[in-house]
Amino acid sequence: MIEFTLLRKSKKSAARIGILKTPHGEVMTPAIVPVATLAAVKALRTDEVAATGTQMLISNTYHLHLQPGEDVVKSAGGINTFMGWSGPSMTDSGGFQVFSLGWGKDLGVGKVTSAKAASAHHPDKIEKAIAKGNQPKHVTITEDGVKFRSPLTGDEMFLGPETSIAIQGKIGADIMFAFDECTPPGATRDYMARSLARTHRWALRSLAARRTKQALYGIVQGSNYEDLRKESARFIGEAEGFDGFGIGGDLGESREGTKRILKWVAPYLDERKPRHLLGMGHVEDIENIMAGGADTFDCTVPTHYARHGIAFTSKGRVDFTKAPLLKSKEPVDRACGCPVCTGYRRNYVAHLFRAGEISGGAMLTVHNLWFFNGYVARLRERIKKGTL
Repeated sequence: MIEFTLLRKSKKSAARIGILKTPHGEVMTPAIVPVATLAAVKALRTDEVAATGTQMLISNTYHLHLQPGEDVVKSAGGINTFMGWSGPSMTDSGGFQVFSLGWGKDLGVGKVTSAKAASAHHPDKIEKAIAKGNQPKHVTITEDGVKFRSPLTGDEMFLGPETSIAIQGKIGADIMFAFDECTPPGATRDYMARSLARTHRWALRSLAARRTKQALYGIVQGSNYEDLRKESARFIGEAEGFDGFGIGGDLGESREGTKRILKWVAPYLDERKPRHLLGMGHVEDIENIMAGGADTFDCTVPTHYARHGIAFTSKGRVDFTKAPLLKSKEPVDRACGCPVCTGYRRNYVAHLFRAGEISGGAMLTVHNLWFFNGYVARLRERIKKGTL
């Protein structure tokens, strides 16, 4: 199980500082949680990840179920032993795949995509597609759970509250999440209300299905509808047995929208328990995320962007696929003390990307994780000083 100790609450915002104790160590919160989808942060060894200041990792239940399978992970001693990670760990429920394989794929939108922008490219497509009784093309959502086909074998597969919790139990992370439906931006209120009621029923079934001592978080949904978000926060917050809370689904059409959603739900969630924001964490979002009261948040931004040649620096983003950087003898970021910035120059990193060498992506992944963790640590100091 876990233990959360609230150390300080901001008088300026809902930001707070705490310590999250898990069977694999402590996390000073707020903290970013990098994504280790298939029990790996792409391009790095786990000791390299730990050296960036990363405190906790989150892996993907759906993908680990596909390969190598939860039984393989369990027989290896659980996710931490399997991947050689000594720190705290999480697994998501697979609910995001309900979205990404379904409405997300059908509509070409992401969970933080502006509904207005999506509609501009697909006039009326969202509202017509997500009508009462409609289903995504590649996913069938029922009261029992979700049916879909394996992208690896084409075999029909099923994921529901009981199967998700059973899989997560075998994977063995410190924290797991209740099964839910991650709804798309632009979902009609009628669709959202029906989905939310089902997600709440799935939450109770997830609680009933737990057979291990792992912590279990319930997930607050409700899209951009204030009454539904509050209803969900109240329901999940009052459900007996959850050790913490996730805040999921589409999280607003702007940074202000996300800030608004956090403001709606925070008052209904027991402040003695940790709160995790699912799938969001651009640099520009982090201050709002922390000010809104989130204790942890996961995001692929630092690692995904790194593999595409983008470094986050004290002066902004730098694209290492661009030819002019081949002439630069500066470090990736003069203000950074990571192993990449202290040992290599921009011209060399740019060369690696232009030559197609995989080490370029690995180097920027180290730098970006170092940068993100450092940025979060500085914001924690601001909470301590009362300026955030």
